[in-house]
Amino acid sequence: MRIRVNRDVCVGAGMCALSAPGVFAQAKDDGRVVLVAAQPALLPAQAAARKASYLCPSGAITIEPD
Repeated sequence: MRIRVNRDVCVGAGMCALSAPGVFAQAKDDGRVVLVAAQPALLPAQAAARKASYLCPSGAITIEPD
């Protein structure tokens, strides 16, 4: 799995950082998504990233298979 984020589309809702804190964070200056782990190895982190992608209101998170 490879995760990509589009900070230009992000609205700073924070659902990603709440759902998958090991994968996503929020920038302190503008609250938009920061990708912490583009390729999480552990299955729980991968599942959390998928959930975050689904919950993202702006569609700023894209998950691609390896």
